[in-house]
Formats: sequence, structure tokens, C-alpha cells
Amino acid sequence: MTVCTGNICRSPMSAVVLRDRFAAAGLADDVVIDSTGISGEEHGNPMDRRAVGVLRDNGYHDPAIRLHQARQVRAADLVTHDLVLAMTSAHAGALRRLAGADASLAGRVRLYREFDPAAPVLGPGDPEHVLDIDDPWYGDRSAFVACLAQVEAAADAVVAHVVAELHAR
Repeated sequence: MTVCTGNICRSPMSAVVLRDRFAAAGLADDVVIDSTGISGEEHGNPMDRRAVGVLRDNGYHDPAIRLHQARQVRAADLVTHDLVLAMTSAHAGALRRLAGADASLAGRVRLYREFDPAAPVLGPGDPEHVLDIDDPWYGDRSAFVACLAQVEAAADAVVAHVVAELHAR
């Protein structure tokens, strides 16, 4: 599950990209990709039209693009998803608070850009925010193009991680 603020830009964009990559890896029927937001303010809204345009212009035609309805993450989502990919450190913090004292659930929360091979590698004490994917909602089309590039840069490593986890079971 990918998680951003309102579930109308970053998290649904990353879900579309990940579904495409898992399908290409022959795992479309084995891995369920979902997206949510930490806020409920956009509940029920479609994906941002600028996100839709950038995805389509870059060859993504997942039916979920037009069917998407934003929803807020719930504690139960942490139980039903093995990997929870936060777009920012603030999202990760909110998800870890939602997990409460359950270290197993909190351990499922990772920053999406941790999987980008070109992103900085965090050491002990390094601030997580250096791996944040900026919110394109406040920008123009170029902000959505930049967001998609960051999402795509990490997608193959996310797939490789999940494949390794599946083989380890």
C-alpha cells in the first residue's frame, strides 16, 4: 500500500506505476497494490487531473486511474498490507503512530524512496525527510512529471524487494 496526504496525487500515481511493474514481472495476480492518504479531506475524490494526464502521457493506462476514489488509511490497513510505502517522513510518522505499540505493524512502514538506488542511503541518526517525495499538488505540470520520475526510479527495487519476500515464504 502506498500512502500520501490526500490520496489524490502521489500514492495513486505510485500504485499505478507499481501495478504496471508487477504485471510486467508476471505478478499481477499475486500482489495487491492499494493506496490511501493520512487525511480524510479528499475522501471519495478522483485522482488529480494533472496526475492523470502525466500518467497517461507516459503510457500508463491502468483502469484504476479513472476508477480511483481517495480514502483515508485505517489501522486495519496496516494489518492487511505487508508493505506500507510512505511518500514522506511525516506520512511514515503518522503510520507508525497508527500502528501504536505493535512493532510488527510499525515495521511494515517504509519510505518509498528507500528503494530508489540513486537516493541517499540513511545512516543511524540521519533525518528521514531527505527521502521525501515532494507534493506536486502545489505545483504545475512539471511538479507531477518530477513526482512520476521519483516514483518510477524506485519502482523496480520495490518489485525486487517484494519478489524476494515472496520467495522467502
